[in-house]
Amino acid sequence: MSVSPLLLEICAGSVTSCLAAQEGHAGRVEFCDNLLEGGTTPSYGAIASARDKLSILLNVIIRPRGGDFLYSDVEFDVMERDVFACKKLGVDGVVIGLLTADGDIDVPRTRRLVELAAPMPVTFHRAFDVARDPFKALEDIIDAGCNRLLTSGQEANALEGRALIGKLREAAESRLTVMPGAGVRLNNIAQLVSETGCVEYHTSGRAPIASGMRYRNERVKMSGPGQDEYAIVETSADLVKQVIAEMNTSWERLHRGD
Repeated sequence: MSVSPLLLEICAGSVTSCLAAQEGHAGRVEFCDNLLEGGTTPSYGAIASARDKLSILLNVIIRPRGGDFLYSDVEFDVMERDVFACKKLGVDGVVIGLLTADGDIDVPRTRRLVELAAPMPVTFHRAFDVARDPFKALEDIIDAGCNRLLTSGQEANALEGRALIGKLREAAESRLTVMPGAGVRLNNIAQLVSETGCVEYHTSGRAPIASGMRYRNERVKMSGPGQDEYAIVETSADLVKQVIAEMNTSWERLHRGD
């Protein structure tokens, strides 16, 4: 039986989730804070702890806030400093995404962060999915020196955007890796493998864990509306293993011609 070349990246929102991704045999972690806002840069201490504890690849998102991807000079200064911090800590790669006000890739700033990150590889994240022209954006990302594109195919999730994802992969050829992300799940990974032709996939693999708190003051809420403060959502090692198994089985089936 041939060995599958596919890689699963786990979007991890804590050091605990990073370790679960490793236990589940993921190939790489994208480490973020504030997943409910689409991910922001974790603290220096969290990145250092993850780096010390992980043997798999560790990428870190460079995003100073939630919201759009049009950054002020002050915010860009923070991003530059965070890239330096990641390099100092020895992470394996960074994840960035910057747009202009007109919805194009901010090429000069993207190129600047790529240069600062070197020799670390750089992923351009789902800021791409709200860019004006996907094929122009793809070429701009490649020209700026990025190595990978995380995308849902400019749709709400990767399954809905799978047709565009496949076209982007074909257009990129060997110049850049296109990685489907957003809504990648155990129940659709086989279809994505079959229809996109991609070799890397991105998911969180999360499941709720009941809080250990015995005393609970139900009159006071610290989190947003609809959130359960007594359920911690973390990456599940078992779920990661299941997704990888289904992903690899799908690839083997596809290449056997089943």
